[in-house]
Amino acid sequence: MTWQSPIAPGISWYQATVGERTEYPALDGSTTADVAIVGGGYTGLQAAYTLAKGGVSVVLIEACRIGDGASGRNGGQLGTGQRAYPDELEAELGYERSKALFDLAEHAKRYLLDFAAEHGIDMEFMPGQMNVAHKPGHEREYQHTAEIAATRYGYPHLRFMDAKETAERLGSSHYHHGVYDSGTGHIHPLKLVVGLARAAGAAGAAIHEMTPANAIRQAGGKTLIDTPKGTVTANRVLIATNAYIGNLEPVTAAHVMPIRSFIGATVPLDKFPSVIPGGEAVADSRFVVRYFRKSRDGRLLFGGREAYTADAPRDISAHIRRQIAEVYPELKAIEITHGWGGSVGITMPRKPFVREVMPGVTSIGGYSGHGVMLSNYCGKLYGEMVLGRSSELEYLRELKIRPFPGGPRFRSPLLFLALTWYALRDRF
Repeated sequence: MTWQSPIAPGISWYQATVGERTEYPALDGSTTADVAIVGGGYTGLQAAYTLAKGGVSVVLIEACRIGDGASGRNGGQLGTGQRAYPDELEAELGYERSKALFDLAEHAKRYLLDFAAEHGIDMEFMPGQMNVAHKPGHEREYQHTAEIAATRYGYPHLRFMDAKETAERLGSSHYHHGVYDSGTGHIHPLKLVVGLARAAGAAGAAIHEMTPANAIRQAGGKTLIDTPKGTVTANRVLIATNAYIGNLEPVTAAHVMPIRSFIGATVPLDKFPSVIPGGEAVADSRFVVRYFRKSRDGRLLFGGREAYTADAPRDISAHIRRQIAEVYPELKAIEITHGWGGSVGITMPRKPFVREVMPGVTSIGGYSGHGVMLSNYCGKLYGEMVLGRSSELEYLRELKIRPFPGGPRFRSPLLFLALTWYALRDRF
């Protein structure tokens, strides 16, 4: 029977093609560990792997199945650097901190590719990514970004594309210009998370699916996590739930907001060879980003939504097909074989949230759509911090992440209004 996630709509193409998946038993009874981890996505599993390999006892609990959250349902694009371009971060933080954050993201990219190779995870990596402008008039900004990356950040893989090259590489004249990044690419995200869980388990981490955390409390110098059939008691806790924090921990919930995003997968585009002929990934310049790419078997995977809310549209495929047709009119009647959605964790400044929210309890999330490589690396860095091997996580902990305004009652309505406003601005 096909598994339907209770926390995210639709059956993904990833799920249909991931192959064999290990099932991990639900926690049945109380247990103890040096470190307890809440959340079985990239961050939690990488932390579990790093800690268990380092000889630390780890218990990881996941409310649903591994990969049901954003780690197994996302757009699969690695990206480069942080979400903001280097010159944007430099204007805000200064060169030294901006360069450190850029280098951290490059370390994350290299680590992810090396990890997959070391553990024999065929995550279907395909090279190349394009960031394209949906409005004219910003050529100089895009050219400047490529120049800055090469001359100040030691990254020569980014270059400007004029309108002609952009149209040729996309197979569409919908966008005006862009930058081409030959130093990154895209992956099958669920294959990565399934392989990562396998590696963490083999290293000695105890993994429990279908085990939601009902409450986190502290007593006697320990942190206790209550679940439906037992309590996990630990010296340290990592909260790695990202968009699925719910009411579990109020500080994280105030800083990391869930928004919905949706993806559709078409049939293989054998009859449309001009669509992204190089097989790269694409993300556009809208505030409410549209992102799309070619899969290894030639499908178009297209994601985006005009206005984010917590709800899912009744027909994901119809919604996605309309957006595909804006970029590729020849695909207006294309068959969409899979349509799915999920929640993305965002923060106010679109930078990761890393904070000790209770004594010995660290929360990491809010990757804001740039988390495939950052979330993996943050999990690794958390583990290395506990093991006393690295302090690189401090670069993210030092970021000033403001809470969303409005408090628990008005936070979501205010976010809906703001994102709808930005979606309207994207059109004009």
